[in-house]
Amino acid sequence: QVQLTESGGGLVQAGGSLRLSCAASGRSLSRPAMGWFRQTPGNERELVAAISWSGGSTSYADSVKGRFTISRDNAKSTVSLQMNSLKPEDTAVYYCAAARTARSFMVIVAVGEYDYWGQGTQVTVSS
Repeated sequence: QVQLTESGGGLVQAGGSLRLSCAASGRSLSRPAMGWFRQTPGNERELVAAISWSGGSTSYADSVKGRFTISRDNAKSTVSLQMNSLKPEDTAVYYCAAARTARSFMVIVAVGEYDYWGQGTQVTVSS
């Protein structure tokens, strides 16, 4: 079993920054693609950013392009999400997820293709 543990959420004013981290532990996955998703009450979980095993391929939601940056450190089994210029509409529970892939350059963007999920961390942006 793979465990994903997020950290770094909290309360921040609009325009501020937060850095989310996700640490993977337990059974090792082969070339896992990683992603950050977010969800607000009554809404479906949506992709924020995703990154391939190699780190060379990334994908971002249009709403966060230019403000958020996803990165990973495979040696430490961690993935991070640097969030800058935060807006009140970024308020959500943020989830880290991992997906098994066959290719090191694959980016996974669909919620249903992820195999493991963290428990989530709350991000609240005040106006």
